Parts: sequence; structure tokens; C-alpha cells
Amino acid sequence: MSRVTLRRGIAPLLVLLTLTGCTSEEPSSVQVGDVRRAPVTEVVEAPATVGARASATLRSPAQGTIAKLYVREGDRVRKGDILAKIRSPQAQSQLEQARQASKMAAPAGAAMPSVRLPSLDTRAFDRKVAAHFAKARKEAKKVEDARARKQLLQAIDLAQQQHKAQTKALATVTTQLNRSINGILSGVTSGLSSSMASLQAASKSQAKAAVKAAESTVKSLTIKAPFGGVVTLGRVSGGGGGGGVESLLSQLPGGGGQQLPSLPSGGSSGGTPVATGVPVSAGDTIVTVTDVSTLLLDADVDETDVLLVKKGVKAAVELDAVPGATYTAVVTGIGVTPKEGTTGGVSYPVRLTLGDGVFDDGSEAPTPKPGMSAVTRLTVRESPSAVSAPASAIVSSGRESVVWAIRNGVAERRVVKLGAQGDAVVEVLSGLSVGDRIVVKGADSVRQGQRLP
Repeated sequence: MSRVTLRRGIAPLLVLLTLTGCTSEEPSSVQVGDVRRAPVTEVVEAPATVGARASATLRSPAQGTIAKLYVREGDRVRKGDILAKIRSPQAQSQLEQARQASKMAAPAGAAMPSVRLPSLDTRAFDRKVAAHFAKARKEAKKVEDARARKQLLQAIDLAQQQHKAQTKALATVTTQLNRSINGILSGVTSGLSSSMASLQAASKSQAKAAVKAAESTVKSLTIKAPFGGVVTLGRVSGGGGGGGVESLLSQLPGGGGQQLPSLPSGGSSGGTPVATGVPVSAGDTIVTVTDVSTLLLDADVDETDVLLVKKGVKAAVELDAVPGATYTAVVTGIGVTPKEGTTGGVSYPVRLTLGDGVFDDGSEAPTPKPGMSAVTRLTVRESPSAVSAPASAIVSSGRESVVWAIRNGVAERRVVKLGAQGDAVVEVLSGLSVGDRIVVKGADSVRQGQRLP
């Protein structure tokens, strides 16, 4: 939707001024009238989109199968409700392995060995890891989306660099320890004991952290609503085979803790609908919970108007999906980050809370849905009893606003200061008084000193 900015007055021109008819003595293109008091309202119009108070996409924490689905499309749920349970032997196995490793971790302060530390032969492990990296790159190159493929390959490269750094660091530590032991043993014993104690403590901390992470994954297999809202079921890749590139990346050393790029979504037509018994991969969307208890509007207000918008400003809203209905709204926040439009102009985000709506006949309008398009008309300035002039009476002269007043039958140039600016009428803060006669039509053709009735 293109950005639109309009200003509209609520009082007809004939209410403001009593126009005189043309006479034979004045140019037929010029009309004059008397200045009167009348209400003036300035309205800024801007495109907007309906949004929800909050939305959360809940994903599978691990590869597995949907053991049970407790909700259907469109169900309303409360905070803490169980939405789905996932059965994942892989996650359970990782938890058992983490617990076993934690038990085997040597406690801090264990007795120092009296023999020389053997060097570690990691060649077999390095070959296995290299095979994983090669397989991951092969799978990544199959991704059709160029951007996603590039991101995946970068992630693989980063993981391989981290693995090499870890292997090199381990070899360095082992070499340094052996050098220390083979040195002056009596002078090194205390320092070596301290180093080993630190390493043992770090190993135990890492083992505990691994257990905690694995327990969190298993706990997350029971998916609960983070807040109340409406459920939208997701679509899954139907993985579960473990052969995908994301699964391979998760096996790489150093790759488990970083944010991996998401593969392009196939949209509503891609993937398998979520259902009991459907296999899922880590990261698949199971459900989305949307809180529609309060609907919001995100409007794009033009830079020429945004400084007029304040918190608490009221607005009338029309939706493309509900013709003939008008909704209420109130501004709750004004953003500071500009957004460039297609025509080169700049707009700023304005957040509003959307209220109830009614049709022209007074009947209740339906509740909108998030994502619907709307037009907001924000009442930025109001003057209930303003000294008013028709917009056609105002002539722009540089930075000045000018009105032609009639004094003793002669046109007199008056510089005026404007307040609220409607579409048909404007508020004059200074330069005119009630009862003044001014040119209301054909002002562009009037000259200083010209005789007018």
C-alpha cells in the first residue's frame, strides 16, 4: 500500500464564511466573504497493518516423532497448556551420555599421577571428523538457494576452524604438561597440581553444563503455550532420517552452539502438516501461538507529518477487509527509525492500539485478524472554535502564508500564522479577526491596492 497523507476539515466552507456574489465591478474570478468562528480539525492519513499483541513460534528441540498433539488449528489456549509432546530417542540418549560423562569426571583435587602424561593420538578421530565435514559440505552444496547455501558453507568452515583450534590447543596443553613434568620435578609439582586441578574443575563444569543442556532439551520435548492465544499448526520437513545438512552440522565439533542459517521455507504448500506420528527434525515449527487479546496497528507516517503525532492521539481506522466499517484507535508509541519508501520519501513507524469498530448503520463490526491492511486517520490537531479561513484563501509566498483582506474597498496583503490545517478550512492564529472580509476565491489574481467591493 502506498503512503498517503491528507488533511481534512470537518466544517463546510459555507458554515465559515458568508460569500458574496460577483458584481459587475469586480472580476468574475474573485469572491469575498466574512471571517467567522468554526471548528477545525487536522487529520493525517497513513497506511497501517493490523498486528497481534504477541506471537511465538514453537519449534521441535530435537529430531524425533510427534507422540501426541493436543490442539487443533484455531484452538484457544491458556498459558502453560500442553500443546504437543515429541518422542526423541536421540535426545534421551544424549542425556544419558551426558550424565555418564558427568559421573566419570574426576573431582577437583584428585591425586596427581606420578607418571609422564602420554601424548594423545587423535589421528583416527580427526579422520572421522574430516569425513563429517566433507559430508556436510556435500549436503550444503545441494541447497538451491544461493544465500542459504553460502551461509551453510560458512557455518561449516567456522566449525572446522574451531575444531582445528581445539585440537591444536589440546596438543599444546599436553606438550606443555609433559615438558613441565620432565623439568625440575620438585619445583613444578605444586604448579602442575594447581593446573590439573583447574583442568579437572573445568571438565566437571563442562560435564554439568552438558547435562543441564540435555535435560533442557528433553524437557522441551513437551511443548507448552508461553502465553494465552490462538493456535496455528505448523508444517514440518518430515525429516527424522538424520541425513539432512542441518543434522550433519549439529554433529560437527563447535557447531552445536552457534546460530545456523535457516533453509528457505516452502510456504504453506511445503512440508508435512503437524499431526500425531509425524517425524520431525530439530527446528521444525510445531505450533505458533498468537495473542489476539489486544490488537495493534503499525502505521507508516510520512516525515512531514510525524512530528504532529503524539502519544494519546486518537484515530479512525478503515480496513480493506471490512468495507463500510470504522474502528477506533489510540497512538501508544512513535518510532525513531526511518523507513525509505519506493518513491524516495521517508516514513516513521507509529504504534496504535486498535479498538472496536462499527458499520455506518451502527451495527458492530467484526474483529480484524493480524496482517490485515488498514488506513488510519489520526486527529493531530483540533480547534473547536477557531478563527477560520478557507484553504483557498491562503496564498503561499516563500515561507509566508498570505491572505488578501479588504479594507475600505481596497485589497490589503496580510501575513497570517496558521494553526490546524484541514482539507477545506484552516485555523488562523494571527493576522485576521472575526468579521474581517477576505478574498476566498481567486486570491492568486489579486494585487496590492486593487479595488474590491
